[in-house]
Amino acid sequence: MRATAWWHELSGSAKFRLYSRLTFQAAIAGLVVALAMSDDSMLAVVVIIVAGIAAMLAVEAQPDFATVPGVVARPRMLPLATATLVVIWVAGGIVAHVAADESTVVSARVVGVSAALLTIFSVIAFTRHKWWILIGLSVATPPVLAAPLEAGLKGTATLLLAGVFAIALTLLTVWALGIIDELERTKEVEAQLRVAEERLRFSRDLHDVVGRGFSAVAVKSELAMALLRAGDADRAVSEMEEVRTLAVESMGQMRTLVRGYRNIDLRGEVAGARSLLSAAGCRLVVEGDAAKIPTAFHEVAAWVVREGTTNIVEHSAATTATLTLGGAGMSLRNDRPQGSIGERSGLRGLGERLAAVGATLDIAMSDDEFILEIHWENQ
Repeated sequence: MRATAWWHELSGSAKFRLYSRLTFQAAIAGLVVALAMSDDSMLAVVVIIVAGIAAMLAVEAQPDFATVPGVVARPRMLPLATATLVVIWVAGGIVAHVAADESTVVSARVVGVSAALLTIFSVIAFTRHKWWILIGLSVATPPVLAAPLEAGLKGTATLLLAGVFAIALTLLTVWALGIIDELERTKEVEAQLRVAEERLRFSRDLHDVVGRGFSAVAVKSELAMALLRAGDADRAVSEMEEVRTLAVESMGQMRTLVRGYRNIDLRGEVAGARSLLSAAGCRLVVEGDAAKIPTAFHEVAAWVVREGTTNIVEHSAATTATLTLGGAGMSLRNDRPQGSIGERSGLRGLGERLAAVGATLDIAMSDDEFILEIHWENQ
């Protein structure tokens, strides 16, 4: 389903931001219900609901809660929602000053206090000078709503306490979001460092293994040319024989080096897959044992584990994966796949490897699971 796929495609940071945003909106919805039940006037209830909708829209537009940090889809929503709350707060104060009916005055004060509380939770808690704005609003609200002195003092204290709670909750949430973002960046940097480290290791091995041999070939070739020019053909032939020997040895060393990267061990790949998936936030469960795999298929099974693990990291947001090893075949399953099967070009090469040893590859994908199944046809 599209909704499920959309959720699976979100990063851990984006999911936590969405969760935080929905939590704040749910808290505001609960506050609106409580405030609306505190007054019997239908008009006041409607105005409080409108203020609640404006507050929820303000939370939706907060940059701190954006799915992509700092990028808001509707940047004008926040000023519009803030202006709506301010207008309701001012309108409540005007009605409280000019109304002659006591019940109307009380309803106007409820509306004004409601607008102030919703503004604190949805706007002020996220602003730069939040503490000064909170104090100013808390002190100004009772006079604006024409509240008696004793009730005004209680109202100021209530707004201050609510503001302290809202700001503390917001600061903790934003702090947690910062930690999640930092963890995401750390995972990306770690992956880049692993690639750079592997490249450095290969270049170092390549230099150490064949660099000296090629240097000797170059020097002896120049010496042989100089001997030929000097008329010493016998020594030149001897030097060229050594050049040929060095070239053959260097080629052998090169093959050994490359073979070290191409020949892989099944048990080592399973251990590496567990480590890599764990670093990516996915738990690998291994069922069966590598000893059950027929000897003829050990190497290709190792390639299945390597390519399957790469596939999980690159094309899913998996949290769990299951590797099953058996005498008749093996399988690798993971949850939360992303994209389509056609995007996984590495699987074509894996299918060719399997066909070369008489094995088959079956692929199945649903909204919730991706499955690689391998069967040993000759067993």
